[in-house]
Amino acid sequence: MEIYVAKTAEEMGVRAARVIADKLREAIQKRGEARLVLSTGGSQFETLAALLKEPLDWSAVTAFHLDEYIGLPETHIASFRRYLHERFADHLPLKEFVYVEPEGDLDACIRRLTGRLREKPVDVGAIGIGENAHIAFNDPPADFATREAYIVVDLDPRCKKQQVGEGWFQSEDEVPGQAVSMTPYQIMQCRCIVSAVPHKVKAAAVKKVLEAASADPMVPGSLLKTHPDFHLFLDADSASACDGALLGGR
Repeated sequence: MEIYVAKTAEEMGVRAARVIADKLREAIQKRGEARLVLSTGGSQFETLAALLKEPLDWSAVTAFHLDEYIGLPETHIASFRRYLHERFADHLPLKEFVYVEPEGDLDACIRRLTGRLREKPVDVGAIGIGENAHIAFNDPPADFATREAYIVVDLDPRCKKQQVGEGWFQSEDEVPGQAVSMTPYQIMQCRCIVSAVPHKVKAAAVKKVLEAASADPMVPGSLLKTHPDFHLFLDADSASACDGALLGGR
C-alpha cells in the first residue's frame, strides 16, 4: 500500500489521476488496450477532472461502471450514468463505456455486465471509499465471500445520509433502497487500485480503514489494503484524524 497526502483536494486529484493514467499507458504499451473501472460521487470530482487532461490514447480504453441505483432514471441528477456521461465519457474518444443499466430484468443486467467485465482483466480500478467506509455500494457488513461480479445490495442509513449530504437528494427518503454494485471480490481483481478520498467528511472512515488490523466486512475499505498494488490518495482534511504513524510517517 502506498499512501499519498496532498495539501488540497485539487492537488490530490492531479496526483491520483497521474497514477491512473500511468497505469493505463503501461497497459496500452504492453497489450494495445487498457480497461478501467470508475467510481462516482462528490469525492471523485477532482480526480476525474484531472484525468480528462492526461495525455493518452483514450481510443484504446474500455471503461466500466462500478454501481448504479435501482429504480432511478438516468435523467435524475443523482444517476451515476448521467454523472459519468457529463463528467467523463462524453469528453473523451473512449473505445467503449460499459454502463450498469438496472432497468427491467436485473438478472439479465448482471449477466451482461459480468460477461463484459470478465472478458479480460481490468488494469485500474478507481475506487472511492464512502463515509461509512463502503467500497462501491458494499455497505457494512460487506459480503467478502461472494465470487459474483455484481450483486443487488441494500443501502444502509449512513450511506443514504452521505448521498443527501453531497446534494444528490433532498432527503434520505428519496434515496433508492437498492443498487446494483460491483462486489468486493471483483474490485480486488483489478491489477491496480487507486483510491482518491478527499474532504473532512471522509476523515473518520480513512482512520477506520488504516487502523483495521485485517480485512473487516464492517470496514469494507480495509479489504483494499490487502491488494498488492493499492494507492491511497488523501488531502489534508481527509487525513486529519490520522497521526503520522498511521499515515506511514507522512
